[in-house]
Amino acid sequence: MLEVIMSDFVRLETETTAAEDRAADEYTKFSRDSSKDKAVKSTDIKHKLNSKTTKQGDLEEANKDLKGTQEELDSAVAYFEKLKPSCVEAGESYEERVARRKEEIESLTDALKILEDTQ
Repeated sequence: MLEVIMSDFVRLETETTAAEDRAADEYTKFSRDSSKDKAVKSTDIKHKLNSKTTKQGDLEEANKDLKGTQEELDSAVAYFEKLKPSCVEAGESYEERVARRKEEIESLTDALKILEDTQ
């Protein structure tokens, strides 16, 4: 009976030792994987922070450019509105302008004929 207990104890000790060795190996592998993963993620965080800083600078520059361009646009629109009445809204239609231009050309042609006849 002591021999049976002794063999059970030896078997239990062997199984326990093997289980502990497996657990230690798994822990070591997990620790290595975790360290590697932590290093990769830390590097990734550094790169993303650098990218964020760069993009924030680009955004600020773009906003300054936008503000300047918007001021130029507002100035141009104000100037256009100032010129619009004299250029666009002349008060006469296209047909009226064509008729006036024809009359002017005829008058100039008549004046040219008169000048040529007097010479």
